[in-house]
Amino acid sequence: MNDQHSSHETTSNEAVTWLRPEFQGREDELINLAAGAALVGVTRSAVSNWAARHRNFPKLALLTGLGARRVKWVPREEFLDFARLQLAKDRGSWQRARKDGQQRQRRPSTQIHAERAAHYERQVLRLKDLEERQADRLRSTQDALRDARAKLREARRKLAAELEAGRRASGTT
Repeated sequence: MNDQHSSHETTSNEAVTWLRPEFQGREDELINLAAGAALVGVTRSAVSNWAARHRNFPKLALLTGLGARRVKWVPREEFLDFARLQLAKDRGSWQRARKDGQQRQRRPSTQIHAERAAHYERQVLRLKDLEERQADRLRSTQDALRDARAKLREARRKLAAELEAGRRASGTT
């Protein structure tokens, strides 16, 4: 990290790394990811997944703590805007159904098993095709290796014959 984009200070108990120095002095505008998860009603792992999977997840502004105790902070408004979009997308219809006292519609187990069977049938076909292509490549490689070995033997035989002819011509045996 270069000094233009972050600063780092360490006290005896805590390390502080500013990734977005424009928020220094405005710490009240930041929220840590665990508190953000609680605020919007999702698990901490859901927020971790969002951060890992979405490019538009708010950029970290501050890191505090050391090692496993490191806490990540983002701007609260950016986090809330992102979370609203995710929750609207992720929960949409089933959240409304839950509010009405209904349970989320579940797919019948026969449908799940049929989809899995179809998936694995496609996998088997794809892998069989891959196996055939690799077998063809292996045969081709083995043929090329056999040809190269034969040419090497012939080149060595000719070299040995030349060396022997040279020795005879010079009178040494």
